[in-house]
Amino acid sequence: MPKASLADFSREIAGLVAAAAPGIAAVHASRHSSSSAVHWREGLFVAASEAIETEEGITLTLPSGNSAGAELVGRDPTTGVAVLKSDAPDGAPALKPAGRTEAGNLVVAVGRGEASTLAGFGIVSEAGPAWRSMRGGLIDRRIRLSASIDPRAEGGAAIDAEGGFIGLVLFAPRRRALVIPAETVDRVAATLAEKGHMPRGYLGAGLHPVRQEKARGAMVMSLEAGGPAEKAGLVLGDIIISWNGETVEGVRDLIRRIGPDSVGKTVALGILRGGEARSLDVVVGARPRS
Repeated sequence: MPKASLADFSREIAGLVAAAAPGIAAVHASRHSSSSAVHWREGLFVAASEAIETEEGITLTLPSGNSAGAELVGRDPTTGVAVLKSDAPDGAPALKPAGRTEAGNLVVAVGRGEASTLAGFGIVSEAGPAWRSMRGGLIDRRIRLSASIDPRAEGGAAIDAEGGFIGLVLFAPRRRALVIPAETVDRVAATLAEKGHMPRGYLGAGLHPVRQEKARGAMVMSLEAGGPAEKAGLVLGDIIISWNGETVEGVRDLIRRIGPDSVGKTVALGILRGGEARSLDVVVGARPRS
């Protein structure tokens, strides 16, 4: 690349960071390090749930350098999204949405440290369909990054080459960077802002994994009186082997399917009862808050 072109490219990247920076705050909710948050709506910021280690004494460092108190409105560990509320006086407008995201697209991660903007640069290493987290959260698109990103930028914004907001930067195991897409952030944040929590689906059944040659799934070991499973007609000893026609590999697999988006939905459970295959419809309930 010619020297002039390289310099122009460098300025373009710096310009993208500068344009997004007014919408990014530093979050102080951990003993060890700060993280980042993106201004989402007036008075509300979205952040990485796992980076919020305390619910008291949370403060934000704003782009102006001023500090402001914040409270945790709610968090959803299944998608990694948290919402913070603050009366910060200089909240920037929400970032504009990104266009189509494909593998190979350039990505800039923008976060904020105590006194400066943080930036990371890389590419989209994988862009795929919707998926479920290990905790059952529905993520609308799979977006993984190949990028070097400062740990303090977790909860910051992933933006595309036109400055559009792709989503929230999080770290998977082994510090692999991924993005919770903007549509997931909007959906989850709206529910958290309204209710303070994400409803969690439940069947009201104690389960045990079954892995035999002729049966594989989740065995019903106990039933909550009046719970969704009992109302549907499940009995002790039933082995749940499918969910809406899809094979259930065990208890963990079944729990992943009972995500927040399943609440209130009618699901066809394939079961084995005394070796005989049957199908029962169950309406997934909302787990009572403890």
